[in-house]
Amino acid sequence: MKKIPNIIITLFSILVLVACQNKKDQNKSAKIAYFGQLKTIMSGNIESVIHLDSLSNKKHLYALGASEQLKGEIQIFNSQPSNSLVLDSTLQIKDSYKIKAALLVYTEVETWKEFTIENLTSKPDIEKKIVEIANQNGIDTTLPFPFLLEGEIATLNWHVINWKENDKIHTHQKHKTSGLRGVLENCNVKILGFYSDKHKAIFTHHTTNMHLHFKNEANSLAGHVDDLTIKNSITLKLPK
Repeated sequence: MKKIPNIIITLFSILVLVACQNKKDQNKSAKIAYFGQLKTIMSGNIESVIHLDSLSNKKHLYALGASEQLKGEIQIFNSQPSNSLVLDSTLQIKDSYKIKAALLVYTEVETWKEFTIENLTSKPDIEKKIVEIANQNGIDTTLPFPFLLEGEIATLNWHVINWKENDKIHTHQKHKTSGLRGVLENCNVKILGFYSDKHKAIFTHHTTNMHLHFKNEANSLAGHVDDLTIKNSITLKLPK
């Protein structure tokens, strides 16, 4: 019997190891991709990094981010855009892929598993509960994963950015106050979130492991979630 050279055995072992590692580095069917970084935006670079048209053929797309030049917020729920921008001090919803993004995080999820969470009076408490449920249901929370929150919120603080063209000094507070902002109370919303404890200043802000965007039931209001509380119960959805 002809002996297999050691070099072939070594190469085969490396290929098997790499294949296993790649499989391990994915959270089930919810692979996350991102373009641009928050720290790049904070340095003053707010140019386009991707055109949403390039993703328009994806069937179960969930995405959030900021438009180029920070002229609005991007929200896509199950391939349906609900992008928000400010025109003449008025918020408008643009149901279109004809937008370029300075930051975008996205995933594709065909089916979700539902859970119920309730009586959470702070955003950190909500984050803790989401991570707890994810861990209990086979999601590797050391890796990024998406989630949805659907139902009635107690309060939701939001903003839609509308950056001044000649302003070169970027701060988190100025991003929150440069456009429109407000507070919703006791209303039904859909919230898309991405969790990661390793992507601060990349696609989550430096003070949190979550990046959240929302739209209301009438699809007349959508944007970035700054704060959130839940009084009664709300549905949490995780990738199945």
